[in-house]
Amino acid sequence: MSRLPFIHARFPDPAETERALALRLQRHLLKIRAASCEADPPDQAKPPPGESDPADPASLDDLDEPTNPHVRLTNEDVRRLERRAARLFKARMAATGLSHLKKDERERLEVLKNGVRLISIPSEHRADELAAELHADMPWMAPATELVWHAMRSSVREGWPGLRLPPMLLDGPPGIGKSHWARRLGALLAAPTMVIEATGENASFSVVGSQRGWSGAQPGRLLETVLQSQVGNPVIVVDEVEKAGTAVSNKGQAFGLAEALLPLLEPLTARGWSCPCYQVKFDMSWVGWVLTSNDFRRLPEPLLSRCPPIRLRSLTVAELVAFIRHEGAKRALSDAAIEAAAEAMADPALHHHRPSLRVAARMLQRAANLERAPVLH
Repeated sequence: MSRLPFIHARFPDPAETERALALRLQRHLLKIRAASCEADPPDQAKPPPGESDPADPASLDDLDEPTNPHVRLTNEDVRRLERRAARLFKARMAATGLSHLKKDERERLEVLKNGVRLISIPSEHRADELAAELHADMPWMAPATELVWHAMRSSVREGWPGLRLPPMLLDGPPGIGKSHWARRLGALLAAPTMVIEATGENASFSVVGSQRGWSGAQPGRLLETVLQSQVGNPVIVVDEVEKAGTAVSNKGQAFGLAEALLPLLEPLTARGWSCPCYQVKFDMSWVGWVLTSNDFRRLPEPLLSRCPPIRLRSLTVAELVAFIRHEGAKRALSDAAIEAAAEAMADPALHHHRPSLRVAARMLQRAANLERAPVLH
């Protein structure tokens, strides 16, 4: 795995405190004054009558460089240098890009200090193997698998530091396994995978987070996934994206999911994406997006221009039977249990319903439960 500079901010050295800056300034001033009075008699190095008393030498205990013992700083010197140190410390904190955050928020982002890992494909041969395995699991998803296959091979040929998948919109009837395919893709890549139901309340906030200043403001699940895994190219699945609602603030501002996704789906803007909660920029250009929909025509044109829909068809009974046999073998079910599920799927009584991968998965689970159930005596 390669590492990627992920957060557009600098983390201050914990040793560079305001107190440390003040001591450094005091030490520097003492050295200047000591150098200027080396040739003077010792009594001329003392403050003239009428000035403030010298600063307590104990306050300079941390000064680790030797100075002229006859040179002292006055209380006014110390106060002036402390004011200057306070201004310098404030300016340094502002330059980090994190000064507006609370201490616990800065500590939370500390894990990103040294960047994040990137999942990569070691060779074109490995890309071929992964694509073949994904295709064997769900051959009817061939258009999507082919796109991923070419992206994996390109990442190797171009020498990219990690795998970058193009944003995908899988459009097709329900029950054909679009989300299942995306989860399987993440598992094969060994990449962190997050599935977000767009039909949930405030889906845009769930993905990207809520605006700082709102009550209960928090980062979205996208950033949370990176923070928890420390991987910069996770697979983020947004299911039924066309059914997402729009959140409206008490000031009448609308926050739709499609609009929130636009800057994240464009690599140029995703490199400097600003989190609404932390108000810090992150490089989200390596995230793999898989959106699913049942009717892409309900989505806005700007999103479709970034994610041209991959049109997928309904499954045939033969494909579902093949899926049951393939998946049953992977689950180590007996031949009898697999064939019982396959026969049930092929039963003509089910044909008046649209064949569905969900039905096939339930049949497999039912067969597994019956096979592993304890024998009653």
